[in-house]
Amino acid sequence: MKLQELPTSIGQLNVLQKLDLSCCASLQELSTSIGQLNALQNLRLKDCSSLQELPTSIGQLHTLQNLHLEGCSKLQKLPTFIGQLNALRELNLSWCSSLQELPTSIGQLHALQKLDLSSCSGLRKLPTSIGQLHALQNLRLKDCSSLQELPISIGQLNALQNLIFLGCSNLQELPTSIGQLNALQELNLSQCSSLQELPTSIRQLHTLQNIYLGGCLSLRELPTSIGQLNALENLDLWGCSNLQELPTSIGQLNALQKLDLWECSNLQKIPTSIGQLNALQNLRLKDCSSLQELPTSIGQLNVLQNLDLGGCLNLQKLPTSIGQLNALQKIDLGGV
Repeated sequence: MKLQELPTSIGQLNVLQKLDLSCCASLQELSTSIGQLNALQNLRLKDCSSLQELPTSIGQLHTLQNLHLEGCSKLQKLPTFIGQLNALRELNLSWCSSLQELPTSIGQLHALQKLDLSSCSGLRKLPTSIGQLHALQNLRLKDCSSLQELPISIGQLNALQNLIFLGCSNLQELPTSIGQLNALQELNLSQCSSLQELPTSIRQLHTLQNIYLGGCLSLRELPTSIGQLNALENLDLWGCSNLQELPTSIGQLNALQKLDLWECSNLQKIPTSIGQLNALQNLRLKDCSSLQELPTSIGQLNVLQNLDLGGCLNLQKLPTSIGQLNALQKIDLGGV
């Protein structure tokens, strides 16, 4: 598209509800008259790769519910007036690679339910005011490779259900306040290769159903407190090559259905308490090359359907109790 600008008269469209300018790669700016669109609910500026800034008049769009700016690779900042968008429910800033920070005023978006910052590779930090987004349910920070830390205020996001940090390779730790996220159902930290540990406060996440830690190469251990996650159904630890053991408390995860330890190449043993996982259906130990034996208690996994031991090169024998796995449908011993 070669559209470089919009006419000032566009502000006269009093009943316009949706304005889609996606892929207008030559569009360099928006007319200030856009703030006069009193009925506008959806504004899409996806892949407007020449757009460097938004007009301050955007703060006048009091009916705006969805603002899509994904792929606006030259957008360096958001105007302070964006905090005046009282009806905004979704803000998508993914692939805004030149964006280095968010304005403090973003905390005023009290209706915001979804904030997507995926692949904002220049984003170094989040403002403390983000903790004021009490309606926020989904926060995506996938591949924010410059992000090193999170503000303590993130624990104030009482409605947050999904927290996605996948690929935040410089994120070294989570604040203790993360344990205050009372509605959190999914925590995705996959490929956070600098993350060394989880805070013990994670035990307070009583609604958490899924933890993804795949590719966390620096993770050496899990906190004992992880056993208090009563709602946890899925624990994904694939590729945690520095993980040497699991805490005994893992046997307390009464709702756990899937445990993935694929390519945990330094994992030397499985705790006996694993036999207490009464809901476990899938256990993947594929390519756990340091694992030499399985505990006898594995025979107590009454609902286990899939057991993957392929590539466990040092596994010398299977316990006789494995014959007690009455629900087992598939076992993989390839390469053992």
